Amino acid sequence: MSYNAPPPPPSGPVGQTPPPNNLVWAILTTLFCCLPLGVVSIVYAAQVNGKFAAGDLAGAQESSRKAKQWAIWSAVVGVVVILIYIAVIIIAASSGTSTSTTSL
Repeated sequence: MSYNAPPPPPSGPVGQTPPPNNLVWAILTTLFCCLPLGVVSIVYAAQVNGKFAAGDLAGAQESSRKAKQWAIWSAVVGVVVILIYIAVIIIAASSGTSTSTTSL
């Protein structure tokens, strides 16, 4: 007599696929762009699979949307900060070379 284990319970709503959790984008923007906004994105990305498994498809989709939105904001802020930094360096370098010395 062989024992057959019961099949695992279905994960999420039947016939539905989980929305993308955007976790990779959240992690990358946290590391390379803007840490505070990226962390918020990671928090929302981590909620997607749990909400889907609990049967909350609307909540999973909302968390997915927010994770993507915060990752985009993090990337934009990171690019803006880098551009401002480059502009400050260029301005500082150009103002530093305009001094002249005279000998008496």
